[in-house]
Amino acid sequence: MYLLYVLLLLTITPMVSQEWNSDFEEAKQKAQERNHSILLLFSGSDWCAPCIKLEKEILSTKEFTEKAKDHYVLMKADFPRKKKNQLPEVLKNQNARLAEQYNKSGGFPMVVLLDQVGTKLGEIGYKKVSPKAYIELLSAMKK
Repeated sequence: MYLLYVLLLLTITPMVSQEWNSDFEEAKQKAQERNHSILLLFSGSDWCAPCIKLEKEILSTKEFTEKAKDHYVLMKADFPRKKKNQLPEVLKNQNARLAEQYNKSGGFPMVVLLDQVGTKLGEIGYKKVSPKAYIELLSAMKK
């Protein structure tokens, strides 16, 4: 029975998981190849309560992941505080440069929508709305 549960879990997990990039240049390249926008998430994954809520209530839902796979290249610029979660220096530096360019206010979470070359189309923080409503807010930025 345990083996059956593990196999079921392994089968279902890929269907709802999504690929979050951590390399911005790679994300831009994928966006150009797929003709998608870049959804750049500024997050404090281990300390920011609204960041955790955004991931749980919106970004990890089936509705959002289905939309994302056909329209967005997902990029996460994380700023963890706990020692055990610290990023390599290269990622810390890249994320700091991204924040300097795209998140001057320093807000967390901040979702920035970019075109394929990195031009900012709009931004939004955490909103207590349905995944569908959040997707509509993001879609409105592309117009």
